[in-house]
Amino acid sequence: MKRHRLEGVCSKEVSFRVEAGRLRDVRFYSGCPGNLKAMAMLLEGMRVKDAVDKLKGIVCGDKKTSCSDQLARVLEKIAGTAK
Repeated sequence: MKRHRLEGVCSKEVSFRVEAGRLRDVRFYSGCPGNLKAMAMLLEGMRVKDAVDKLKGIVCGDKKTSCSDQLARVLEKIAGTAK
């Protein structure tokens, strides 16, 4: 598993594995622990494309992004799911 830096959000990094196009072992570092742990559990086994479709564009408060949006951006880059 490799850590990926996040920008403009409370969480500083996220790590995960992709097996057969599905997310495994998602873990956020820093940020809102309860919410991010819950999101990681919900994403377990989800297809990467489905995760991107659901998470991309979500904002947090007055920020133009969120931890979930940042994860979607990382997934697009590494998995080639950019639209």
